[in-house]
Amino acid sequence: MTEHGHVAWPPAPITTERLVLRESEARDRPVFIELSASPEVGTYVGGARARDELERVVPEVPGRRPGLFVVELDGAMIGFLQLLDRRDVQRRGHVRPEGGEAELGYMFLPRAWGHGYAAEACAAALDWLAGALPGEPVVLTTQTANDRSMRLAAKLGFTEVERFEEYGAEQWFGVWSPAAAAG
Repeated sequence: MTEHGHVAWPPAPITTERLVLRESEARDRPVFIELSASPEVGTYVGGARARDELERVVPEVPGRRPGLFVVELDGAMIGFLQLLDRRDVQRRGHVRPEGGEAELGYMFLPRAWGHGYAAEACAAALDWLAGALPGEPVVLTTQTANDRSMRLAAKLGFTEVERFEEYGAEQWFGVWSPAAAAG
């Protein structure tokens, strides 16, 4: 196990009512490629990438890094989330003067949208982080045009800090803290 922000990684798989959050495995590679090649998934994250390029560059075991959970439904990957990546101090949007906050990000296959899987998975991961790093704020950025992501942020208990222009679009920047979520 490696240490990242004082968190032992990987943790034991996290099980929710319908899902399992676990470390990436080689069998997940086709889904990582599908996510990055999907025009629907790419709508608010810079567009789809070419499948042939992805076949060349995606490692045998993709996403094997601290904080990245594969989200599995009935034994198959439907998406992933990450929450130990630290927000780059050079970017807009921070809740600490020194930056480097834990940032939540996620991608799910279009066929998994609209079933509450992202909310269930993200809530479980945030609960895990609150236990692993008590008091650690988590930030999230999404385009204001991404209605689904905006609704998910509100449902998870993120509160708006600011809005700003980045990547040619208005971004919504919010923060989640375990204390606020528990209250």
